Amino acid sequence: MHMLYPSLLRCTLLGTSLSLLTACADNHAASQVDTPTPVVQSATISLPTATVSTTSTATFEQPTQSFASWQAAFRQEALSAGIQAAVFDAAFAGVSPDPAIIRADRSQPEFTRPVWEYLDSAISATRVRRGQALLAEHASTLLAIEQRYGVDRHALVAIWGMESNFGQYMGDKSVIAALATLAYEGRRPAFAHEQLLAALRILQHGDVQPSRMRGSWAGAMGQTQFIPSTYNQFAVDFDGDGRRDIWDSSADALASAAHYLQKSGWQSGQPWGVEVTLPSGFDYALADAEIRKPISEWRQLGVNNIPAADDQARAVLLLPAGHRGPAFLVLDNFRAILKYNNSTAYGLAIGLLSGALESQPGVHAAWPRSDRQLDRSERIELQELLASKGYAPGAADGIIGANTRKAVRAFQQSLGQPADGYPSHELLQQLR
Repeated sequence: MHMLYPSLLRCTLLGTSLSLLTACADNHAASQVDTPTPVVQSATISLPTATVSTTSTATFEQPTQSFASWQAAFRQEALSAGIQAAVFDAAFAGVSPDPAIIRADRSQPEFTRPVWEYLDSAISATRVRRGQALLAEHASTLLAIEQRYGVDRHALVAIWGMESNFGQYMGDKSVIAALATLAYEGRRPAFAHEQLLAALRILQHGDVQPSRMRGSWAGAMGQTQFIPSTYNQFAVDFDGDGRRDIWDSSADALASAAHYLQKSGWQSGQPWGVEVTLPSGFDYALADAEIRKPISEWRQLGVNNIPAADDQARAVLLLPAGHRGPAFLVLDNFRAILKYNNSTAYGLAIGLLSGALESQPGVHAAWPRSDRQLDRSERIELQELLASKGYAPGAADGIIGANTRKAVRAFQQSLGQPADGYPSHELLQQLR
């Protein structure tokens, strides 16, 4: 989902594990794209893990008022906010709560998927070939976008592929019906409420008709999966037809994504990151999202295979599979990608896919493919065990955030192990 959409809603509940993996690339990669949209929140690097929703559902209280009563009250609010009555009535014609939206919203992610499997799917040979063909087909448009926004064409096409499989999987839900359902009886009504008003403003502006405003169950729209508020802020009419059309105009969709990345801090001519090797005895605790060092300092610490670059550019060391897997130094453009979708795995997928589109080699180091990922109940158990030993991992919610990783590092250090903060099955066994 491109921007401003809390990764959680963006696709099919990407997952509440180490980080919300965008199901966009994952599902879209294979034939169904998980669509996480760019998150307009600060990007914090999180451990990558993709999750698959199970059929389990949580219990939620049903609204006390009828949908008709809710809609009448919302109509008055929308009109007070400047939405024309005719626009509102046309948008809501035939709209009623969609049970499929509620099921998707309430499904609880349970099963985690390793980052390497996610990347295998995201950077498939089929996707790379299709992306290269589209780079050639849209060369003049992409050049013009690069010149205006300074964002690399390969990264844009990678996002295009991850978000909607190059426009083939944009979602088939009415955005108005989906957001109305979530605003009426969803778990995050305030956010859906805000996005619904934003969607009505899009219709009032005349960029799209209600019947064409379709997207994911969570309201992410178009070829680059913008949520409505992100669309209103960053969508552009690049093809000059008077409409910001991210559904049927690839030029508008790609330029809108470029505009968003530009405003998110994209640095023209700078790489997103690079795979590196670490020296023997390296302090793996330095692989922390809060530790940003100039390239020159990473060199001094013995980090190898860093290509010629601005030595003052600041980078974070990323170990997406712990010390036994590949290592990456990621720079500002990686952070900009995370603002599109706050998932480390998504950021890696965009970076590596953009490289593959340029025929660059893939990841050199081997992934620890024999590792078994912790499922949600095991992640909760890990947090509970860490807390019982005084390591303060935060709430036992199954989400491996900064506090849990710090607690894992502290426990690893107590055992004299590499303190990479990676919650492995072996670590859980040791805690048990």
